[in-house]
Amino acid sequence: MSHNLTQCRGLMQKAVAAGAKALFLPEASDYIAPSTSETISLARPASSSPFVLGLQASAKEHRLPVNVGIHEPVRDDGKKVKNTLIWIDECGEIKQRYQKLHLFDVDVSGGPVLKESNGVEKGAEIVPPFQTAIGQVGMLICFDVCPSSSYLAELALVPLLV
Repeated sequence: MSHNLTQCRGLMQKAVAAGAKALFLPEASDYIAPSTSETISLARPASSSPFVLGLQASAKEHRLPVNVGIHEPVRDDGKKVKNTLIWIDECGEIKQRYQKLHLFDVDVSGGPVLKESNGVEKGAEIVPPFQTAIGQVGMLICFDVCPSSSYLAELALVPLLV
C-alpha cells in the first residue's frame, strides 16, 4: 500500500502543477491483492488506513479534493470487504462515501468464473450527487453500469469535469 500511496501522491503533485481542481483516482487505488483472503487481510477502516490518512494529508497540503477507490473491512464479518469510493475535500476531510452496488460476477460456460461477490459486500444505496468546492459530483464504481434510469438522469445534469 505504501507504493500505491507514493504513486497517488505523485499524481496529486502533477495534478496541482497542471492546475487541476480535483483528482479522480480509480477503484482499488489502495491495493489489488492476488487472492480474496489477502484482500480481506489488508483492508483497514478509512479512519486508520495509512493509505487514506496519507491522501487526506496530501489533499489538505495541496488544497486539492481527491475521489479515490479503497477497500474497507465489513464489520464483524472477516469474510468480505467493502469496495468503497470516498471523496476527500480540500481540507483533507472525508465528506462522502459510496459502496459499490453492482458487483462483477461472470460465469462463462467452459470458461472463466469471476465472482467479485465472493469477497466483496454489495452496497445498499445510491448516493445522490453532492455539492463540492468544484461543483456537484456523482459517484459510481466501475461495473456500476446498471443504476436506475432516474439516477442516470440526475447524473446527466451534473456538469462534466475534465
